[in-house]
Amino acid sequence: MDYKASGVDISAGNRAVELIKNDVQRTHSPHVLKSIGGFAAPFELPEGYRQPVLVSCTDGVGTKLKIALELGRLNTVGIDLVAMCVNDLICCGAKPLFFLDYIACHKLVPEQMASLISGMTAGCLEAGCSLVGGEMAEMNDLYRPGDFDLAGFSVGVVEKSSMIDGSRICPGHYVYGIPSSGLHSNGFSLVRSILTRDVCEENDIEYESLLKPTRIYVKEIMALLKLRPYHITGIAHITGGGIVENVTRIVPQGCHIEIEQESWNVPLVFEQIQTIGRISPGEMGRVFNMGIGMIVVASDRLPESDDLIRIGTVVPGIKGATVL
Repeated sequence: MDYKASGVDISAGNRAVELIKNDVQRTHSPHVLKSIGGFAAPFELPEGYRQPVLVSCTDGVGTKLKIALELGRLNTVGIDLVAMCVNDLICCGAKPLFFLDYIACHKLVPEQMASLISGMTAGCLEAGCSLVGGEMAEMNDLYRPGDFDLAGFSVGVVEKSSMIDGSRICPGHYVYGIPSSGLHSNGFSLVRSILTRDVCEENDIEYESLLKPTRIYVKEIMALLKLRPYHITGIAHITGGGIVENVTRIVPQGCHIEIEQESWNVPLVFEQIQTIGRISPGEMGRVFNMGIGMIVVASDRLPESDDLIRIGTVVPGIKGATVL
């Protein structure tokens, strides 16, 4: 017996590391003090902060990974993994600094790992953060052949006095939405049960379109914070739970957000899921983002565009939100 015979191939792991090394190093900023290969990743905090606060997030991509494995397209879920983390992180006004991943699988295939990491590096470059480390774990008696799972971890920084937590939201504030790229990475247990490959073919739906990556909102949010630093009072990433549950997380007592759903166009994929699956509007709104991936609350009017849509208002009332 040896380690490989028991299910763990150290050589494959080393080869995977060699395949990803160049991609990973492309994401490194001058603040990364050691390149890939060490036991930990030192990162120097940027200058210019008086009271820097570190912010951390972790997330995965859920069962969207099953479609990616079925189609052999893993780079897209690598982007999703970064997006789901950094989009949470920016909700308190933090700038993403670095990202790490954890990949657990039945059998390590270096080319699969390279495809995943290429997506993560693309996501990190889009988010302006460094991919500083990760772990690839081969566990053949815990995962079935062909199966694996992903987890991502991101850390950012924000000036303590500039943190956004929703506590300054007041009646009369304006509510804006930034469109999603579609399903993002939520609700795929339901999506997969409705939009099977055969159903997609029957309804002229491109099955691969379900893998469209989650939009990364870092640049848009950072630009808004730079333009109106004191006017942004709340930011919510619309994930599982939909608009109502995620917006409720940032609303203070005595405030209620009213959302006008007719103020934006709902992407076709949501209509297809609802019609084919015969799902109630309430259930759709609770599971999916319905076309709005990020919500921004401001004390003053913001410049509207196709990428920043006025969708509602803060009114006096019971803490929460309603989609009208």
